[in-house]
Amino acid sequence: MDLTALLLRAAAARPRVLLAAMPAAVRVRLAAERELRLRDLPEAVTPADADVLLIAGTPGPELDRAVDRLWQDMPEPRARVSASRAQDVAGALDAACAQLAEGRTRHERRSASAPPGRPMAERGPDRDGLTLDRLHIPLGPLLADWPPGLTARLTLQGDVVQEADVRLPPPAAPPPVPFWAEPWRRAAAGERITAGAAARRRAAARLDSLGRFLSVAGWPAAALAARRLRDDLLGDAATAAVRPRAARLARRVGRSRILTRLTRGIGPLTAVEAAAAGITGPAARADGDVPARCRVWLAETLDDLGRLDDDAPLDPGRDEEPRGLPDASGRPPSDALAAVLPRLLAGAEFAAARLIVASLDPDPEELAAGAVEGARG
Repeated sequence: MDLTALLLRAAAARPRVLLAAMPAAVRVRLAAERELRLRDLPEAVTPADADVLLIAGTPGPELDRAVDRLWQDMPEPRARVSASRAQDVAGALDAACAQLAEGRTRHERRSASAPPGRPMAERGPDRDGLTLDRLHIPLGPLLADWPPGLTARLTLQGDVVQEADVRLPPPAAPPPVPFWAEPWRRAAAGERITAGAAARRRAAARLDSLGRFLSVAGWPAAALAARRLRDDLLGDAATAAVRPRAARLARRVGRSRILTRLTRGIGPLTAVEAAAAGITGPAARADGDVPARCRVWLAETLDDLGRLDDDAPLDPGRDEEPRGLPDASGRPPSDALAAVLPRLLAGAEFAAARLIVASLDPDPEELAAGAVEGARG
């Protein structure tokens, strides 16, 4: 058996999965991440590294094209499956493994060929002392550890973002009830929801954001710890089962000199600027840069873990949603977070752009529920 056949057998047994999450499918995305972790299946970061494309949710016409581009960039043999509901994820992954096995067999029957490589970069003249070209680079709408459906079109000169045009996810019809804000919506409709249930959902939401941020920052072990805590909270784990682990994570991340040094000074947003932009919640209280927002997530997660047993009724007008309070017109807090991104991205280094977005982490379901087509900022 040649090397290519051995690699294909290994890929079929433990495929790398590229998760393409849709904006209005947070439940499905959470179920997919949990199932991949339970099966010990690695998540791919780029199409070139993927064996399986797992579509979480139902893409509309605009995102259909983005999904097709991901699929075209994946090497063969490959498998493409979708799950429109959380309960469909396990079956979709089973089907993907079966597709890969069939693809491996077909490949072995053909003449062996070398694994696909990447083209070498061409040499170019040194740009020192010259007027720099302007380069246009899109981030999103489907990118690992990125708000699904959000697109940031960056104009670069050298390594610095000169301009940023942020476009929201396409509107979803019917508008989804955002998963992370669901307890507040139910309480507003007259249902009795306890403050403890809201605190549980809010803590899980912040751990979800923290996991995404730590992954973008290049700390996968800490990201995995945050996501395990998130899943345990959503599975109704008791305070005693999660609070000590959360405290250890908070100490580990909050005291990390490397993380602070790598992110200090990136994406500063003062409390005054946040208030002027209509931003509330952790991003406003942080009154600072990317690591300041991370520390607020950690501290407020621990606070919420101490309230899981609070049986008082949730007051949706006073108790804050995970990303803040809706404004007077009913706009969700994520709308203001997305609207401030162009200003924060302009002037930042390209390598810092994803950290800035991850540290604000606007909720794709909130954006899809009230998005209008067109540029923001």
